[in-house]
Amino acid sequence: MDPESIFYAIFTFMWLVYLWEGYMSSRQRALYRTVVKLPEKLEGVMDQETYDKARLYNLDKSNFGFWVGLWGEIEHSLILIYGGIPYIWRISGNVIEKYGYDSSYEITQSVVFLVFAMTFSTITSMPFSVYSTFVIEQKHGFNKQSPGFFVKDQIKKFFVTMAIAIPITALLIYIIQIGGDYFFIYVWAFLLVVSLLMITIYADYIAPLFDKFTPLPEGELRTRIEELAKSIDFPLTKLYVVEGSKRSSHSNAYFYGFFKNKRIVLFDTLLEDYSPLNDDKDKPDSEATEESVPAEKKEEVNEDKPKEHKKQGCNNEEILAVLSHELGHWKLGHIIKNLVISQVNSFLCFAAFAFLIDQQVLYSAFGFNTRPTLIGLIIIFQYVFSPYNEVLSFCVTMLSRMFEFQADNFAKKLKFTTALKSALIKLNKDNLGFPVNDWLYSTWHFSHPPLLERLKALEKSE
Repeated sequence: MDPESIFYAIFTFMWLVYLWEGYMSSRQRALYRTVVKLPEKLEGVMDQETYDKARLYNLDKSNFGFWVGLWGEIEHSLILIYGGIPYIWRISGNVIEKYGYDSSYEITQSVVFLVFAMTFSTITSMPFSVYSTFVIEQKHGFNKQSPGFFVKDQIKKFFVTMAIAIPITALLIYIIQIGGDYFFIYVWAFLLVVSLLMITIYADYIAPLFDKFTPLPEGELRTRIEELAKSIDFPLTKLYVVEGSKRSSHSNAYFYGFFKNKRIVLFDTLLEDYSPLNDDKDKPDSEATEESVPAEKKEEVNEDKPKEHKKQGCNNEEILAVLSHELGHWKLGHIIKNLVISQVNSFLCFAAFAFLIDQQVLYSAFGFNTRPTLIGLIIIFQYVFSPYNEVLSFCVTMLSRMFEFQADNFAKKLKFTTALKSALIKLNKDNLGFPVNDWLYSTWHFSHPPLLERLKALEKSE
């Protein structure tokens, strides 16, 4: 194929994927609009008031997602049509020339390109992030961030991402350049080490830059979690609570670590009876307790304050049920299976990349007369592999759904059936999950089975 045909084939597929995704989203959005009354099958699971809140929240998110997706696709198309990628590459070359470097310093030019590209992406996406946080999440009572906290968080996130991405990208290009015919083996091994290292250090060194982690206090919950871990030979070493309530009232729990060094992290928003981690003396004046507000001002304050979505959290038995599900992923080998699948895919993709990296026609299709390594990575992995990536994504989603059912069944065998059902209903309510789903949208997008499917599976006899 000639360069022009390759470009238009990739461009056409990109829009076909967008239209397919848009069609599925429109089917789900139609349910948000039309299924106004609580379906009979949900009686006893959710009340009409919560159902209405969930429907409106998800409708707002879906409508916003439509405009974000449309803008993103148009922006992406304009970048490709008007040569935005080669333009940024040329600008990067001009910048390094001012400091005495030329095009032979490809790694230096690639780093500058990466900085420009990430800065552009951050700036163009920021208005949508602000709207999502301070309009949609705020409107439905989830946002806990002040504008100042949000700005500091975004700046911190940008520089932390840069600090990680720049050295990894530079080393990756260097390995490709010196690796010879079998560089893809060395690249695969390098990225495997990097991914394992990131998993190891993320929660201990990176996540604390954004959120406060505190050991779970001694008490019944901690004792029972430790007993649960011991009963299934889970090598628990640390148990944390993360101050998720500082940015959002959404709840979560996870574990991390390798071999005999596992940690469990609970969001404070998950715990029913957990007190805020910050003392009143640490709160700004705007967050003073109600008692500190004069009586004559209380009504005025309450009128101005956005309506907050009230969460209920989980009791100890329900938290143990949620953790038994999460630990089921470990006990059933889902973590290792996902890692193996990911690494096999990575190896095969880099082997294919090694075959395509010297095909000048691919670079010419995107406006390049040379073959910069970083540009080759972008073109091949983001565009040439896009049909394969779509198929792989769907297969991974299906596998993940199967793993979720298996983890639920693991919790069931540990006698947490009733508590897990209760926890799933509470978490769905706390996070305003909408329980009515279009089958096509759900099949394509949901890596976790919908609430009713999980409850039905838990009700089946063992």
